[in-house]
Amino acid sequence: MSVPLVAPRAVWGRTLWTRVVAMCLVELQKLRRDRTEVITRAVQPALWLIIFGQTFTHLRAIPTGGIPYLDFLAPGILAQSALFVSIFYGIHIIWERDAGVLAKLMVTPTPRAALVTGKAFAAGVRALVQALVVVVLAALLGVAFTANPLRLLGTAVVLVLGSAFFCCLSITIAGLVLKRDRMMGIGQAIMMPLFFASNALYPVSVMPGWLQVLNHVNPLSYEVEALRGLLIGTHMRLWLDLGVLVGATACAVFAASAMLGRLTR
Repeated sequence: MSVPLVAPRAVWGRTLWTRVVAMCLVELQKLRRDRTEVITRAVQPALWLIIFGQTFTHLRAIPTGGIPYLDFLAPGILAQSALFVSIFYGIHIIWERDAGVLAKLMVTPTPRAALVTGKAFAAGVRALVQALVVVVLAALLGVAFTANPLRLLGTAVVLVLGSAFFCCLSITIAGLVLKRDRMMGIGQAIMMPLFFASNALYPVSVMPGWLQVLNHVNPLSYEVEALRGLLIGTHMRLWLDLGVLVGATACAVFAASAMLGRLTR
């Protein structure tokens, strides 16, 4: 009697899903053991909202189309907090390499893409926890976020996709530099340019021409546009924004998977 063979794609899909769930559970366990990390990481977004946001709301120096500047800023700070969480995931990968954890993962039959995707969406789970703190703080400051559950679900999807992309970008860079101190320096060097070259702080219309060009190729800009449209109802191109984020994340997973082997040589 012949045994039915399971399609390779089905096996790979189950492996991918299992790895993603496992990595997400690991991240939740880390957060449960060190709850102070969520609070300390919320300090910087809180300063942006309380000081920068409220100051420029009173100054009315940035044209936002009649929207209070604090409302305009809050989705950008959500994206910023997710970026700050995920852009240093390369340091975690290098630490796992140095501790021998990565080598043990690499000898399992789990595909590299599944390992990378699991870590990418684990970064998304961590970013969602961070985002919840920022949302509560923004609501206390009077930001009028939507209560539509579908829009809130879309917000979570956008945050996870954006975090997954920047996590994979960080892993790719880690595969190139191979050192924790170098990774820290490069992460710091690219984090703020990504933030300031996006529409998180100001509308695209007030940017100089060269900055508008950078804005159009910056995935963070599409994440912010989608978050702003979903949360406060501004104009957005949701399918374009999601398409860019999905495409960028897929390319980043491929690049990070290729670099994963270099980390274990």
